[in-house]
Amino acid sequence: MRSVNATLAPPVSKARQAFLRDVLEGLQSQPKRLQSKYFYDAAGDALFQQIMHCPEYYLTRCEMEILETQSAAIVSAIRAVAPQADLVELGAGDASKSIHLLREWMRTGMGNRYYPIDISGNIIRHLQDTLPEQLPGLDVQGLNGEYMEMLARSGQTPGRARVVMFMGSSIGNFTPEEAMGFLSEVRRQLRPGDFLLIGFDLQKNPRLILDAYNDRQGFTRDFNLNLLTRINRELDADFQRQDFLHYPTYDPSTGACKSFLISLREQAVHIGGSIVRFRKDEPIYMEISQKYTPDGIRELASRCGFVPVRNFTDDKGWFMDALWQAR
Repeated sequence: MRSVNATLAPPVSKARQAFLRDVLEGLQSQPKRLQSKYFYDAAGDALFQQIMHCPEYYLTRCEMEILETQSAAIVSAIRAVAPQADLVELGAGDASKSIHLLREWMRTGMGNRYYPIDISGNIIRHLQDTLPEQLPGLDVQGLNGEYMEMLARSGQTPGRARVVMFMGSSIGNFTPEEAMGFLSEVRRQLRPGDFLLIGFDLQKNPRLILDAYNDRQGFTRDFNLNLLTRINRELDADFQRQDFLHYPTYDPSTGACKSFLISLREQAVHIGGSIVRFRKDEPIYMEISQKYTPDGIRELASRCGFVPVRNFTDDKGWFMDALWQAR
């Protein structure tokens, strides 16, 4: 009798299980949706870097101008209350903007500990490898995972203030109601006197806003479609990218800029053993990029447990980095 060596399938990771659950739950909802946090695999990271440097995407340039020219004023406003503090950044990205604040932070003796938090392990590894070379003496404590869980792990030094950075209009990825819930949870993670430095894209000419999410090079289109490629690769799916159209919209009355993928034909897609059916012209809601007014920003701070300290805007008045303190 021959012996048979059975090979056990590798265990399914918790991350893959969560990804599959979120994708199926979203695509089996009405209307269909996908969570924008899953945009950021290695290809998504690279595409977003291209988006940030394309001519239509003004947000990066505006916030870069603020941090290049006003980091000293930002640090001074914080230092007046907290002579030393730890810097924590939610969704750190490549830190190409944050490095200006970090440099001023260390120059003025505010501290040298930086906690970049990002869902992308690629980003965290990159920051840990490169930032200490650019800023000798910087102690980079990278945290890879969900924001609130990682925020709870940061800044455990008793009596030492934290300054949490949430830049790049990342708060715009939430509806106003979701933003209120998110920022209220951030506040619960902070001690009274801690700070939040948060970026907001301001309402402006609708054409400027819509063009930023529909660039001529197609980077934003490819960024959205890349999520289908990731689902194919990681969840055994069979999306055909050419059967979906990238469609952005902007409503100037509410400040909501939304992106969709539109099914160009009736089709059935297999995902991890399940089947999801699409009607011709049926949309998948991909993401929101909410735009704010200064009055709306002040109201949001107050309702979430913060006191506005000072606002920093670019020369055009298109973008705002708001400094709040936890009350």
